[in-house]
Amino acid sequence: MTTTIKDVARLAKVSISTVSRVINDSKPVSPEARRRVLKAIEELGYKPNEVARSLVTKKSNIIGIIVDDIGSSYVAQIIRGVEEVGRMYNYDILLCSSYGDKEAEMRFVQLLMQKQVAGIIMVSEILNSEVLTYLDMSKIPFIYLNKYYNVLESPTVAINNREASDKVMKHLIDEGHRRIAYVTQEKDLELTIEKQKIEAYREWMASIDEAPVVFEVDGHNISDGYDLGERIKSKLLENNITAVYCCEDEIALGLINYFYDHSIRVPEDISVVGYGDISLASYYRPKLTTIKEPYYDIGAVSIRRILKVLQGEKIEEQTLVLPVQLIERDSTSKPKNI
Repeated sequence: MTTTIKDVARLAKVSISTVSRVINDSKPVSPEARRRVLKAIEELGYKPNEVARSLVTKKSNIIGIIVDDIGSSYVAQIIRGVEEVGRMYNYDILLCSSYGDKEAEMRFVQLLMQKQVAGIIMVSEILNSEVLTYLDMSKIPFIYLNKYYNVLESPTVAINNREASDKVMKHLIDEGHRRIAYVTQEKDLELTIEKQKIEAYREWMASIDEAPVVFEVDGHNISDGYDLGERIKSKLLENNITAVYCCEDEIALGLINYFYDHSIRVPEDISVVGYGDISLASYYRPKLTTIKEPYYDIGAVSIRRILKVLQGEKIEEQTLVLPVQLIERDSTSKPKNI
C-alpha cells in the first residue's frame, strides 16, 4: 500500500501538521521533531503528493512550456536546454503544443496557471498580444521566445540580429562578393526581426556602391526555398548574383537543392548563407555556412532566469542577449572571377 502522511506522523510520533510543516518548510519545527520526521520519511520511502502540496504552498516545482510545434528541430533543442537545467534544480517540465493557434496558447497559459506552475516559457511563431498582456497581469515569472517577431518589451532571450547580419555581410564581402541577394519573409517588417537583418544588408550594400537585390518568400520550409529557386533563377543570372543570404536555414537548404537539380554548383557558381544553424545545416552537402542561433542555450538561459526570479533576484534587463557566432562551412567561397 502507498505510504501516507499519516504513516509518517505515526512513526515519527508527531502530528500530521508537523509533518506538513517539515515537508513544505512553511513554519518553524523543533530540530528533534524535524529529525524524527525526516528519518520516518526515509524509512517509509514517503513521497509527497506534489499536486496537493502545490495547492497548500501555492507553488510547485514545475515549469510549463508552451511551444508552437514540438516536431520542429529548433523547438526540441530549446526544450532540451530547459529540461536539463530544470533537472539540475529539481524542476519538472509540463509541455504543451499550440500549433500556432492563438486560442490554444491562451488556453494552455490558463491551464498551466491552474496547475500552479512556478513559471512559464512560451516558444511561439505568431504574435499573440492577448497572451502577453495576460502573462504580464498574472505576475507569474515567464519568458517569451519568438523566432520571427520582436518581443523586446517582454522578458526574452535572443541574439543581436543586427550584429549577426553584419557578420554575414562582412564575411561575403571579405570573400570578394559584390552582387549579393537577400531572401526575406513576406511579413510586416516593422514587427519582425527581419527589420534589423535587412537594414544591415542594405547598409553593407550601400557601403560597396551596389544596389540591394531582395527576394521575398512566404513560408519556412525547405520546399519553400526550393520553389523560390524556380522563381528567382533568371533574376539571379540577370543581376550577376554571386551570393545569396537567406533569412532562414530551411530556405537556404531548399535553394541549394534547387541549384543542385539545375546544375548550379554551390559554392563554385554561387555562395549560399543561412540563418539559424538547425541540425540539418551540418548534414546537407555542401554543409551550410550560417548564423548560429544557440537554441539549447536559449532554453537553458530562459529557465535560469525564471529560477533567479523565483529566488528573489532582481532582473534589470528585459532581453538577455547571447553572443553571435557565424559558422563558416562549405556553402560559401570566393566568386569565380576572384
